[in-house]
Amino acid sequence: MTVSLTFFAAAFLPARVLYIAVKAKTNFTNKRKGKTEDKTKSVRAETNMAELQMPRVKLGAQGFEVSKLGFGCVGLSGGYNAPIPEEVGISIIKHAFSKGITFFDTANVYGANHANEYLVGKALKELPREKIQIATKFGVVKGDTQLSANGSPEYARECCEGSLQRLSVDYIDLYYQHRIDTSIPIEVTMGELKKLVEEGKIRYIGLSEASPDTIRRAHKVHPITAIQMEWSLWTRDIEEEIVPLCRELGIGIVPYSPLGRGFFAGKAIVESIPSDSVLATHPRFKAENFDKNKVFYSRIEKLAEKHGCTPGQLALSWVMHQGDRVVPIPGTTKIKNLDDNLGAIRVKLTKEDLEEISDAVPVHEVAGTRAFDFVAGLNWQHTNTLPLKDYNIPT
Repeated sequence: MTVSLTFFAAAFLPARVLYIAVKAKTNFTNKRKGKTEDKTKSVRAETNMAELQMPRVKLGAQGFEVSKLGFGCVGLSGGYNAPIPEEVGISIIKHAFSKGITFFDTANVYGANHANEYLVGKALKELPREKIQIATKFGVVKGDTQLSANGSPEYARECCEGSLQRLSVDYIDLYYQHRIDTSIPIEVTMGELKKLVEEGKIRYIGLSEASPDTIRRAHKVHPITAIQMEWSLWTRDIEEEIVPLCRELGIGIVPYSPLGRGFFAGKAIVESIPSDSVLATHPRFKAENFDKNKVFYSRIEKLAEKHGCTPGQLALSWVMHQGDRVVPIPGTTKIKNLDDNLGAIRVKLTKEDLEEISDAVPVHEVAGTRAFDFVAGLNWQHTNTLPLKDYNIPT
């Protein structure tokens, strides 16, 4: 299965997001600027005054325990913008661990020449491996002008071996099929992943952007521990079918882009998008749609004032409150943004609060599709795989 793309780096943006710190823009009124800065400073101060107690939760029904908030590493090696220096990326991972985050997400296609897995591997050498949970992925194949999915058993094993080497680990905690290859029955791919579990090379299996049918079929071969899907205030299409299915089967959910690609942390609202950022090509950030979407940030901003937090913290807390087995993985390239994200743990929301926040962002009113045009064909709505009975095993 292939999808053409304009910017190769952007092909992997749906998996993680780069968050920009909330800073007042000069065209804001002094009053609003002061309120935003004071509010942000107060939340940061509260975060620094007392150590956050990071909750621990279990993803899936197989006993896989992780921090309630994970960290998406893709932005450290480029994605939206240019990669940051390796030593800075390592320092951010170490800082996240010092604050209680133990669940780190990467993939074999993040960064040029697998740069992200190498970076995570170097950071791991400075951290206690037994206290870290590493998730990585396979299944996306780079091309000059195309992005494709490969779910063949041979490719799954080859990628696993490569990831183990680059991460410098003996096992991978959670191994995802990054995108679903519809030409190969999911049972065939899962059969190989099950073997990797039995060999001790991976401990748990996950799927990303998988359809309900694919999830059910995969789970019959071997228990699926987690599904990684886009889920945020303005992207909630998994709530009708996939969320209930995961709860039925005891599967955890790992939301990527939980801040709407940084939108609810103020990206493009209080800080402009760099001219060279591929985010400018995202349907929801294009001028004609963005002007319509700005109202959603304003609504969340007002609700955040009510809860004594930043808009980004409120949006992230909303995701975290969607269930015990829901573990979002926001990413950032700045420690101050990471600390702001950690502040979401302190935000407590009632059922009524959650409904009020949801109502502030009616998804049917959001302008623009959730994914870049050139990767939309790999979204979960299009990932029912070939039936096993119709598959001819290659000779």
